[in-house]
Amino acid sequence: MIDADRKLTALKQLQGRVWRRGFESGEIKGEVYDDVVQALAEWDANGIKSYIYSSGSREAQRLIFGNTAAHGDLRRYLSAFFDTNVGGKKESRSYYEIWQTLGVDSPSQILFLTDVYQEATAARDAGLEVLISIRPGNAPLPEDHGFQTITSFAQIAT
Repeated sequence: MIDADRKLTALKQLQGRVWRRGFESGEIKGEVYDDVVQALAEWDANGIKSYIYSSGSREAQRLIFGNTAAHGDLRRYLSAFFDTNVGGKKESRSYYEIWQTLGVDSPSQILFLTDVYQEATAARDAGLEVLISIRPGNAPLPEDHGFQTITSFAQIAT
C-alpha cells in the first residue's frame, strides 16, 4: 500500500507509530526548508496562526515538526495538525471541515499552501485562498493551471 502511495488513515497511523521509534532514537530527523521556518517564526511573531494538513497522521506530523534536523522543535509555531480523518486532501469537503473547525467567518480567510495541483483545486473549490509552492521534485503543473505559484515562503505577504 505504501508503494502504491495509498493515503489510508489506518496505514498512516501505523506509519506514525513506526516512525516514533526512529524519531525517539534520533535515527530519523524531519527536514523543513529554511524559508518555511523563517516564515513560521515571522507569522507566529505577528499573531498569524499556522496549521498543518497532511496525509500523514497527526502523530507523524508532530514527530516530523518536533524533531527537525536543522531547526529542532518547530511545533511552537503550529496551532494544530489535520490529517485524513477530516477527509482526503483531494476532496473539497475536507477543506470545508477544516474551515468549520478553525471557526473563521469565511473560508477565504484561510491561505492553503500546497505543492499538489489536485489539492489546490479542492481547497479553492471550498473557498480557500491557495498558493502552489514550487519545489524540486514536484509533479509538473498543468498548463494554464490558474494558481499563483511561489518558490519560497518569503514571497508570501502577511
